[in-house]
Amino acid sequence: MTLKFMGRKMGMTRLFDENGNHVVCTVISSEPHIVTQIKRKDSDGYEAVQLAALKVQPSKVRNVTKPMKGHFAKCGVDARSCLAESRVENAEEYKVGQEIGLGYFSNVLFVDVTGVSKGKGFQGVIKRHHFAGGPASHGSGFHRHGGSTGMRTSPGRCLPGQKKAGRMGCEEVTLQNLEIVKIDEEKQVIVVKGAIPGARGGLVYITQAVKKTAKNKAKN
Repeated sequence: MTLKFMGRKMGMTRLFDENGNHVVCTVISSEPHIVTQIKRKDSDGYEAVQLAALKVQPSKVRNVTKPMKGHFAKCGVDARSCLAESRVENAEEYKVGQEIGLGYFSNVLFVDVTGVSKGKGFQGVIKRHHFAGGPASHGSGFHRHGGSTGMRTSPGRCLPGQKKAGRMGCEEVTLQNLEIVKIDEEKQVIVVKGAIPGARGGLVYITQAVKKTAKNKAKN
């Protein structure tokens, strides 16, 4: 059970390792998080910590709802635009108003990143499902469509769940076991190896990769 951090995808770049090999990576901006609520087993039924991130700009404070303004005022912190709750084993280790930065991942090697993929709109089966398509030669009447999806006998209909054309993207995607390349607490950025879902400026969630860490411990 680890804390769920929030950040913005800044874009992709490349860095060089100690052997001079370039590493393609993604830069994620993540400012320090504030603990705004603690849930305990005796009162709420489970142990959890609520983190708030991404401070609301002064010109946008008017868009914050009254209940959320009261929630932040009770904690004594400025309004934030994103909240995330994380299950923990012992909520007594945290307190309301506590600030947690990227130093939380200082001893972590791999993380899982969750985001919303780019929306592609309505796409055909070749782009959406990687169909091979038909012959590209002249005279062929089958180039880029999906072919038959039904049947002439019973049941004489298209069964649900068939791969067809439709809206593509704009789905929640999680990439697991991404290696942490660099953490810069001063600039409030974390750099991970490879690509992550979403467009530049999109919201992403970062958690410690428990499965990868468990495998590493088993090897050692």
